[in-house]
Amino acid sequence: MLEARGVSMRYPGTLALDNVTFRLYQGRVSALIGENGAGKSTLVKILAGIARPTGGTLLLDDAEISLGSVRDADERGIGIIHQELNLCPNLSIAENIYLARELTGRGGVLNRRQQEDRAASLMARLEQSIHPRTLVGDLPLGQQQLVEIAKALARNVRVLMMDEPTSALSSTEIAVLFRIIRVLTARGVAVVYISHRLEELLGIASTVSVLRDGRMVAEAEAAEVDTRWIVEKMTGRPASALQPPHAASLGPELLRVENLSLNADNGRALLQDVSLRLRAGEVLGIYGLLGAGRTELLECIMGLHPQLLGSIFLDSKKLDRADTSARIANGLAMLPEDRQFSGLVQTLSVRANMTISSLARFSRGPWLSPSSEEKAANAMVASLTIKTASLESNIASLSGGNQQKVVRPSAS
Repeated sequence: MLEARGVSMRYPGTLALDNVTFRLYQGRVSALIGENGAGKSTLVKILAGIARPTGGTLLLDDAEISLGSVRDADERGIGIIHQELNLCPNLSIAENIYLARELTGRGGVLNRRQQEDRAASLMARLEQSIHPRTLVGDLPLGQQQLVEIAKALARNVRVLMMDEPTSALSSTEIAVLFRIIRVLTARGVAVVYISHRLEELLGIASTVSVLRDGRMVAEAEAAEVDTRWIVEKMTGRPASALQPPHAASLGPELLRVENLSLNADNGRALLQDVSLRLRAGEVLGIYGLLGAGRTELLECIMGLHPQLLGSIFLDSKKLDRADTSARIANGLAMLPEDRQFSGLVQTLSVRANMTISSLARFSRGPWLSPSSEEKAANAMVASLTIKTASLESNIASLSGGNQQKVVRPSAS
């Protein structure tokens, strides 16, 4: 149905895609896999008309096409669910779903009632009973992601690309999304599915295509491969070489939370009597459905909610209720679920975003030491294989995966 043939994409200092051919078939889910920075998001942006390739051709129904904009793609039935949410927080659910495609009646007058009824129906398909007039900015990230999915479902698409559509969803919401994908493919829609959750991906994919360093290195039927095969193709190394040499031994208790409770401004309980312990060398998983309080728990540990009740101890020392900077200085860090809003400063460079939360490390008295800051940033670029033309490149010029790598050192 849709093909990228010999497509290349070059940015200053970076070859993001190198002679890539990728085909989508009617009624099938094509999984697109690769490590962070492999070129996945760049490829789907080209297919969605967001970016124009520097080489190669696009074909729809075997006819060559040129996509100069998202509108060009939309008119041909090509839609995309972005990795980074593309929503207006000051507008309602219904207004976001039908933004730039408003439903109108006689004389071009906006039919608000019809928009809201259809928006409510779309959200009900996603098993979300949220009033369509609810402001998107008042929703947690997971429900915002479902609104983004509802936007795509509102279009009469022939090709639908999903770039990390489940990154903020629980297993329950993922199951709902998979049911909808199966309905779409039964109607003949071609779906591109990008995810780092390999087991999840194999549960929905028909075919698997693997990108590595901007090149298409492998393609196969999903039924014929497993996660080991995928990992080896993604990395170019045997899976056994990627395993840690031995399990970490558990050390003394580092963090303790006792009887933590938190209420929202309207009095609703966000957390009730939560206690946990974390030891050195331990990975503690925290699980819950949307709205269960996972994010609020981590925010409390970072000192973002001074009204909390309960106690938090680090190395057996009780922490003050609201001193986030001191907690960062003591080695506590948080990678936020919404990196664009809470983890990055979009107007700053890669270097500045890496070091912004730990500038005291690079100061000499009242002065910032550019050389020590640059040295630390270069070390992080090397250790995390961050693909960037320069440390001074704007953070927005990086792919989503590379932006996520930048958030990690800025929180360490």
